[in-house]
Amino acid sequence: MQIGIVGLGKMGLNMVRRLRQGGHDVVAFNRHVKPYGAAKEVGAKTAASLEELAAALAAPRPVWMMVPAGDATAQVARDLSALLAPGDLIIDGGNSNYKDSIATAARLKEKQIDFLDIGTSGGIWGLEVGYCMMVGGPKSAVERVAPALDTLGPPNGWAHVGPSGAGHYVKMIHNGIEYGMMAAYAEGFEILHHSRFDLNLAQIAELWNQGSVVRSWLLELAAQAFAQNPDLAGIEDYVADSGEGRWAVAEAIDLDVPAPVITLSLLQRLASRQDASFSAKVQAALRNEFGGHGVKKT
Repeated sequence: MQIGIVGLGKMGLNMVRRLRQGGHDVVAFNRHVKPYGAAKEVGAKTAASLEELAAALAAPRPVWMMVPAGDATAQVARDLSALLAPGDLIIDGGNSNYKDSIATAARLKEKQIDFLDIGTSGGIWGLEVGYCMMVGGPKSAVERVAPALDTLGPPNGWAHVGPSGAGHYVKMIHNGIEYGMMAAYAEGFEILHHSRFDLNLAQIAELWNQGSVVRSWLLELAAQAFAQNPDLAGIEDYVADSGEGRWAVAEAIDLDVPAPVITLSLLQRLASRQDASFSAKVQAALRNEFGGHGVKKT
């Protein structure tokens, strides 16, 4: 099938490559032309503008956005909606807030343009192993792009999970779970790292992936990271977040669902960004006030 791709970042460019491997006709646009060479190498066509991309696609046109969530996605969707026609389709494969996706779907419906929100997991490894895709939107639109989804995903690697917004909602919770899993692994390996034993963390991570109940792809990545850099030298202890963990925690609160593991894993990420903790200073001062406990001076 023919499909347009907007955004050739780490995931977008690899998706173009995987689609081309599956024999699909791809027309790509990126704000900066630097990745165009790599896209052309695999046989994709490139467009100098969104207008050129829209003109290069045969109706009904599917255009898949892989751009940063928030204002960038909203702007591209608006620009595309002015160029596309009734019956065309816009897909958001980024990490948008599901509420934004519901609103985008409603706006596009007024123009008779279909919209799919596709939560996409797989990162930079998706080219090799395929992407897990959580699809929200009308069934008819899903059926139109099923050939591309079959190519992008591994066997059984995508599912139509519900109406508009459902795809990004499921991806939001997926990322919240990811936060908790990563935090648990990190804490465990820190205990091992500080233990009385001279332990090979890469060996242990690899061992745990052989039939253990904690085996996972994240553990495979941990084994790889420790093998390359046993003490993780040169890596700053600063953990970023894409926003989906925050949205998952907010959703849990709105639904009165206790989610302590996901919530604490998010708070730990925020704590990693502090050069110094004022709250810890307060606790030390209070211990000194009520109990005469000593404090360390800077």
